[in-house]
Amino acid sequence: MRLKLKYNSPVVLTFAILCAATLALNALTHGVSNALLFITRRGSLADPLTYLRLFTHVLGHASLDHYVGNMMLFLLLGPMLEEKYGSRDLLLVIALTALVTGLVNALMGTAGLLGASGVVFAFVVLASMTSFRAGELPLTLVLVVLLYLGREVMNGLFTQDNISQLAHILGGLTGGVCGFLAAPRTREG
Repeated sequence: MRLKLKYNSPVVLTFAILCAATLALNALTHGVSNALLFITRRGSLADPLTYLRLFTHVLGHASLDHYVGNMMLFLLLGPMLEEKYGSRDLLLVIALTALVTGLVNALMGTAGLLGASGVVFAFVVLASMTSFRAGELPLTLVLVVLLYLGREVMNGLFTQDNISQLAHILGGLTGGVCGFLAAPRTREG
C-alpha cells in the first residue's frame, strides 16, 4: 500500500506555514520584520501598517519555542474544526480573533502583541462547543472556561510577564461567540 500526503486542512496548514515563514523572515531580518509588520501596538492612524498589523500580528512569533507552543494545539484542534465548520468559516474565526485582539491591544495596551495564542484559545473554546445545541450547556465548555480562561484571568491579575492574558481571554470569548452563533438550533414543535 502506497501512502500519499494529503493537504487535508488548507486553512490550518497554510496558516501554520505562513507563521513558519514569518518566523524565518524575522530571523533573517534580525527582528526588523516583526517590528515592522507583525507586532500590533498603539500607533498612528495615518500609518497604513497600523491597520495591516491588526491582522498580521497572529502570524508573527518571537522564537521557535513560541511558534511550536502555539502550533501544537493549533494543528491538533484546527483540522477537526475546519472539517466541522468549513474552511471559510474557520478563516473567518481566525481573522475575527486577530482583529478583536489586535484592536483591543492597540486601544488599551502599551506592549506589542505578537503570536497566534489568541487564535489558539479561540480554537480551544470553539472545540469544546462542537456538540453545543440550543438548550444545552456542554460540561466540556464549562470546564474549558474554568481551566483555560480562568487561569488566564488569574495570571493577568497576579503575574507580571510578557504574555498577553487579555489576548487569550479575548480569543476564547471570540471562539465562544463564533461557536454559539454556528450552533444548530433545534426546531420547536
